Amino acid sequence: MSGMLHTQGRLCLAFLRIGLLGFGGGPSMIPLVHAEVVKRYQWMSDDEFSDVLAIGNTLPGPIATKMAGTIGHRVGGLIGALNATLAVMVPCIIAMIALLGLYMAHRDERWIAGMGQGVVPVVMVMMIQLTWDFWQKARQSLGWWLAALMGLVAAGLIFGLGVHPGIVIAVLLMAALLRPEPRRHQKDQTE
Repeated sequence: MSGMLHTQGRLCLAFLRIGLLGFGGGPSMIPLVHAEVVKRYQWMSDDEFSDVLAIGNTLPGPIATKMAGTIGHRVGGLIGALNATLAVMVPCIIAMIALLGLYMAHRDERWIAGMGQGVVPVVMVMMIQLTWDFWQKARQSLGWWLAALMGLVAAGLIFGLGVHPGIVIAVLLMAALLRPEPRRHQKDQTE
């Protein structure tokens, strides 16, 4: 029983930190989720995190709550899913109510505009770091050329043709599922 409470407490604390520090919306929370889930608590590997992120991006709704629910369920069952989801949402709800009141009271002052402009470079650096981490992993697992080719095709579809990223991810997942098994060497088949 105390082990379950300890796990639930850690889940709540991890996703509460994400909810409190995740400025800029769901995509800016992804590096924070990665830092808590993979690096700090080691609840999953980089590959497992990438899978959760990829599948989460194909589904509708905010990515932060989908990841919190999925990771919470994996770590602490149904209670963990509810715990993590509430922990990531409640700070945002409270902050939105408080900030909206502050904004309405001071919306004509320069420092309000400066707050938003100051956060943007920090979020940009966090996204660049996460992109670099994913590039390194893709390069190691797929090879440099295939990772670069897939990245360029995905960028062309998303930015050039306006295809939703979820559709691109769904097509890649289907391609991976339908890909034929690699042929084994004759020696492997006889063993």
